[in-house]
Amino acid sequence: MAPLFTRVVACAALLAPLFAAAPAQAERADRDKPIFYQGDTGGANLGSKDGELVGSVVITQGTLTIHADRITFRQNADNSLSATAYGNPVTFREKRDGMDEYYEGFAQRVVYDGSKRFLELFDRALLKKSNDEIRSNYITYDVGADVFKAEGRPDSRPPADGETPLGSRVRGVFQPQAKEDKAAKDAKGTGVTKDAKDTKAVPKDNPPLPLKSDATLSPQITK
Repeated sequence: MAPLFTRVVACAALLAPLFAAAPAQAERADRDKPIFYQGDTGGANLGSKDGELVGSVVITQGTLTIHADRITFRQNADNSLSATAYGNPVTFREKRDGMDEYYEGFAQRVVYDGSKRFLELFDRALLKKSNDEIRSNYITYDVGADVFKAEGRPDSRPPADGETPLGSRVRGVFQPQAKEDKAAKDAKGTGVTKDAKDTKAVPKDNPPLPLKSDATLSPQITK
């Protein structure tokens, strides 16, 4: 692809603050927002709506933000963003549906398909939601279903000095829930409130966990 510019300065950096003042929307609405991109060097095809950027790259669309050393990206037919990003590490951040919180991904390579709302994290990968996290050399996250899967894979390179190797292991942590939050969830699950007396409990559906595994680990594969 022939570069249309050698330095992406752009109106993207100048116009972004105009949109930053707007309240953050749930990520489903991100695809209705413009895509802003900037980097040290790069090129783009204005007809096919794709491009490549190198050097301190930042791409934003609504609540979605990617920071990387290099990115190839495109605007899909539904206006969503798809990108393959490389960095040390790449950082990915987006607001969760209907909640005032974000999920974040960190990895050496990140592949995001905005049409499917599917995120892949490769090599020294970390997926976070609040203080809950999962670490592995390969993690996938189905954003719409709020389901993650992690696979233990060998490290792609020897660890640097002071760096803990992941190896073929999956590690994670779920932090304790606040007591009042747990009590509220328990009450909601049984249909009982604090003021309810001599009232027959009516079971209700439990809300989905904020971040949940699909309960299976796929066999190791090479990508």
